Amino acid sequence: MTDSPLEELEHQEHAEEAAQAAESGNPLVSQVTFTIAVLAVVAAISASLETTESDAAITAKNDAVLAQDRATDQWSFEDSKNLRAKMFQIAADFGGPRGAVYARSAAHEASDQAKARADARAFEKERDRALARAEVHEMRHGRLTVASTLLHMSIAIATLAILLNRRWPWFVALALGAGGLAVDALAYL
Repeated sequence: MTDSPLEELEHQEHAEEAAQAAESGNPLVSQVTFTIAVLAVVAAISASLETTESDAAITAKNDAVLAQDRATDQWSFEDSKNLRAKMFQIAADFGGPRGAVYARSAAHEASDQAKARADARAFEKERDRALARAEVHEMRHGRLTVASTLLHMSIAIATLAILLNRRWPWFVALALGAGGLAVDALAYL
């Protein structure tokens, strides 16, 4: 899957040019057109991976925001339980006929407060894991962007080998293509 329909057309045009050039009988043209076809496929895969990593980074960041919202809710709930526990404890400290009931309520609220605190910390850990995932996907996306650019440059330069009927642009294109492929692999190491 590519970023735009224009990229799909570009890859189709490269394939058609490769087919036409193969019929010319010139060995350089045949070699270069084969190279262009291979580079176009690798560029399409790289662009697809780039889009996938971008989507995964956005999803992970959304997960982090949701986890932070849940943590914030739990911290607010913990604060309310803390306030209620203190109010019941103050009432229990005054004694009276309901002092024991207030003391039990204070203990219950303190227990709920501890659970809310633990839940908030768990959501914060979930947020941190989601942010770490997003960082990995963003790093991959950046590297795949560079790789896709190198691969597209290699396709354009390989075309010069046909136009100029010279080998050196083909060698440059092969080097750029190898560089793009290496950066693709580096994105996942």
